[in-house]
Amino acid sequence: MKKRICSFICLTTLLTISLVAQADEKTNNKPEAGTKEVKTVEVEIKGGLKLNVPETWKQSKPSSRLRLAQFTIPKAKGDEEDGELALFNFGAGGSVKANIDRWVGQFQAEEREVQVKEGSLDTGRYFFVDITGTYNKPTGPPIAQQTKAAPGYRMLGVILTIEDKGIYFFKMTGPDKTVAAQTVALKKSFGADEKKEKEVDFEKQQ
Repeated sequence: MKKRICSFICLTTLLTISLVAQADEKTNNKPEAGTKEVKTVEVEIKGGLKLNVPETWKQSKPSSRLRLAQFTIPKAKGDEEDGELALFNFGAGGSVKANIDRWVGQFQAEEREVQVKEGSLDTGRYFFVDITGTYNKPTGPPIAQQTKAAPGYRMLGVILTIEDKGIYFFKMTGPDKTVAAQTVALKKSFGADEKKEKEVDFEKQQ
């Protein structure tokens, strides 16, 4: 009788250990809290650049002949309007600093924050610009050059140099939360590796 009880206890213990181990394995295989898989689609931009963008980014006809492509970025919970991503290709496009200065100048100096990082790809390199503050948002036709103050805005700008294809400029603008939520997706769209980026002083760029 004692042997049967002992065998039963041992078997129960082994089953418990096995179930705990399986539970731990499932837990370890779960995605990190707050993350979820994002479905993407491949989009080819004029000039041969291919991007993998989230399905939620809705591509539309460019509103200007200077734009290669544009996407509507869905607004985050709590924001009142969608964001926008526009892509350009101006050939040489001026110096890195000149383009960054132009983007920075579209935000009012008071409470403006700027961060610039540099990264590399197998096919070239890029600069990633993150600006927050009050944005001088364009209104009406571009030729009018009219703007209105839009506080609590964010811009993510990319200067992407691709060998044999030239320089591409990405400009994502919109309410802070809406744009911030797309930072990782924007970088992944053109194959950037955030872990390999380094912060740079844009004032010293050429």
